[in-house]
Amino acid sequence: MQLKKIIFMFRKFLRDLNGNKHLKINKENTTPLLSGYYFKFEENLSKLNRLIHSFDEKGVPINTSYIDVEQQQLHYYPITIGQYGLAVFHSWLTTRQKEKKQLFLNIADWFQAHAITDNELGVYWLTEVPKPEFQVFEPWKSAFAQSRGISILLRAWQITGEEKYLTTASKALIPFTKDISEGGVAVDRNIQETFYEEYVAARPTRVLDGHGFSLFGLYDFVRATGDGRLMEYNRLALRLFNEGVEGLIRQLPLFDMGFWLRFNRCEIPGYPKDDPCTISYLRLVLLQLEVLYQITKRKELLEYRNKFRKYDSFTHILKMYRFKFRALKKLNRL
Repeated sequence: MQLKKIIFMFRKFLRDLNGNKHLKINKENTTPLLSGYYFKFEENLSKLNRLIHSFDEKGVPINTSYIDVEQQQLHYYPITIGQYGLAVFHSWLTTRQKEKKQLFLNIADWFQAHAITDNELGVYWLTEVPKPEFQVFEPWKSAFAQSRGISILLRAWQITGEEKYLTTASKALIPFTKDISEGGVAVDRNIQETFYEEYVAARPTRVLDGHGFSLFGLYDFVRATGDGRLMEYNRLALRLFNEGVEGLIRQLPLFDMGFWLRFNRCEIPGYPKDDPCTISYLRLVLLQLEVLYQITKRKELLEYRNKFRKYDSFTHILKMYRFKFRALKKLNRL
């Protein structure tokens, strides 16, 4: 098992050297009609997600477990399903093939069928694979999964006119309003630094890119429902989005290592203080900051983007890997 981990991580590092160079920003990201996503995802699995193992009879992707999960299992991973669905949606926009549209709607229907409804928490999705690095061994919520579900369902609503998709997407906003201690997906609202959790655990994990993707789903809702028919939910989504942007700006200095960015700011006991993001994640965060600047015109986002972009150099990469190696050893990933 130890050798397998080492080989897995070595291959991952090799791929990471050219990480996310293929990812492009979609400039059409402010109109009420939700066309492409903020990034142009491709259906190429080697670029989209290497953990996709296979597809079910409806074409919904099934993931394999990550390397540090002891009991390997195939599972539905809502974040991956949403990402694949957005890639399929992009393909449909380009080709207008009926098969692509149907496949996209199959994925939207997966989110419909697997939505859990709660009187207090609205609608949410659970991920059932363990995350041992965060000491999570039971099905867990995710703001990132909420965001993916919202983005998929709103597009399904717009191309079909079926209200069920809009209803589910609206209720999926509610977990963003609640702290993780209340069953929600937010932290740090009490200190006006709202952060949305990709991995909901017993304590904050604060994964940087997961927060950014969460904001995109909220902004999709703002865009799609600004015609006056759902103003209560539209105002809620706008408030949640603005809170999250402000929280991002206030917390970005805490992710700055002076030469690189931290992957997260995790409070789980035993988690390393300095777990730098990989090269591909750094480049992803730079793209997220650029998109959010285009949307909000908050100059702080552009300033941080420009500062962090200078970190992407050979000398800094070598220094980052020294920190990353220590973090992986502590997490028992090497």
